[in-house]
Amino acid sequence: MAKRLLVTYALWALGGPVGLHHVYLGRDSHALLWMLTLGGFGVGWLWEFWQLPGWVAHANDTREPQPCGPEPPALSPMRFFSQVLVGIYFGLVALIGLSSLAGFYLLALPLAVGLGVHVVSSVGNQTSDLKSTLVAAFLTSPVFYGRALAILPISLMASVTAQQCRRYKPCRGTSKTMRARLYHLGLAYLAFTTPLAYCTFCNTAATARYVADAIGTVLDWLNFFPTLGSFLEQLLLLPYRAWRLLTEDAGFWAGSFQEWEKVYEFVQSFQSERQQLAYKVGSCWLLG
Repeated sequence: MAKRLLVTYALWALGGPVGLHHVYLGRDSHALLWMLTLGGFGVGWLWEFWQLPGWVAHANDTREPQPCGPEPPALSPMRFFSQVLVGIYFGLVALIGLSSLAGFYLLALPLAVGLGVHVVSSVGNQTSDLKSTLVAAFLTSPVFYGRALAILPISLMASVTAQQCRRYKPCRGTSKTMRARLYHLGLAYLAFTTPLAYCTFCNTAATARYVADAIGTVLDWLNFFPTLGSFLEQLLLLPYRAWRLLTEDAGFWAGSFQEWEKVYEFVQSFQSERQQLAYKVGSCWLLG
């Protein structure tokens, strides 16, 4: 089906930062890169405005196709800079979400940086040797083991190796269905975002412990308004009770949810203390 330039520009304007126009043009690697970096950190999305007519023409085969022979593509400083930048970005994301893993600097960090470099290498009609890129990243990692700046040399070496192994993609064969393409893009996106989501949840649980004292202070201030205080307590505990109801039967209630259990018990203790205080006051009135 022929691709239309007007539709491409519309998708670029409406969903450009997440790569909708690249999905439409069959540029899945570029679409994945845009999904993970929100349009090349915004700059790439704006810069490619003038590139869209050429990409539409290439998707419609109205231009002479690029060679598929052994001759490597011309060296592109822009692609090399993008490889280094995205490699660093992937490394930082891994550092945020996976740094608690044993052997992080030897396994997870070089793997993340190498994959980031390879995503940029596969944009357009070019690609590179993934195995060589990962080998360069894994060999560089032990030299800078445990250092925060290890991301930069790993990304540089992986990018240099990717440039040395650059080549054109094979000539077009049978194209995948849209369902299969979206399925693969979804899996890649989940693989990238799952560690971040896990880290966010764990940090939220840790933060909840620190703000528990603040919650207790606020509840103490509401002693003058018992009804309002009780309502607020129930409101604070409602999301927790709903989440526990959904996850306890599914077998997820363990480990990382223990911190939420402590917060729950902390807030719940205010109700118990107030009930005990109410019993004491009532007893005093009766005995008096």
